Amino acid sequence: MKETGKKYGMSEPYPEFVARFYDVIYAKVRSAADLDYYLRKIAGTKGPVLEAGVGSGRLFIPALRGGADIYGIDISRTMIGVLHSKLNPRDCRRVRFGNICSFRHSKKYQLILAPFRVFSHLMTIDEQLQALTNLHRHLPPGGKLIFDLYVPNPKIIQEGFDHFRDFEGEYQPGKKLQRIITSYSDIVRQVTYVTMQFVWDAEDGVTSAEWHFSMRFYFRYELEHLLQRSPFKKFTIFGGFDESPLDTNSTEFVVVCEK
Repeated sequence: MKETGKKYGMSEPYPEFVARFYDVIYAKVRSAADLDYYLRKIAGTKGPVLEAGVGSGRLFIPALRGGADIYGIDISRTMIGVLHSKLNPRDCRRVRFGNICSFRHSKKYQLILAPFRVFSHLMTIDEQLQALTNLHRHLPPGGKLIFDLYVPNPKIIQEGFDHFRDFEGEYQPGKKLQRIITSYSDIVRQVTYVTMQFVWDAEDGVTSAEWHFSMRFYFRYELEHLLQRSPFKKFTIFGGFDESPLDTNSTEFVVVCEK
């Protein structure tokens, strides 16, 4: 097996091989529940929408095709490059590089979305509050911010994953791809350390590369206290994309904030 000779950390968010295979993998391993939810919210919004953490356009592209006045930012230039390659050149201006904590747009957005665990990549309280404050700044009165996080699973926190193959398939006809996950969590710091190994058929043989990153997990009352410290004084934390009440069976935090 050929190794790339390089291991990637968060200093290079979403390296090329991750961005390259992102759509193929998440078409299989990610439920459409969040996509359907966010598209409904966008369809019900009169005014411009911003997707913070736009990625390769899993949400952005169907929203744009549906007629939404939607814009996007992302901290990963590789993911933006993948998205730009899918767009009509005149629509590429809608997507820009930007950090959720510090971007500045003159435009106000009626709805801002930070889907698929964007806030899990904000490791400190200062970063989390900076992001909430900055997003609040880009909303008009009555505008809304919606984001989601996973409810921590005690068993997974305790046991982690040891070389768990979560994807195996083809990324193009006759070309195989695998993704193998190893993770462990620090319960005190509330951080999960993840290694994703990608193994794929390349022109010159089987290639392997690893990506290392960390994700912050949140508990209910911590999340409530964080929101209370933010400029948002009106918010609801739901227990799923059906906006059901949060309970012991919930696996998702879906947070809806209003300015």
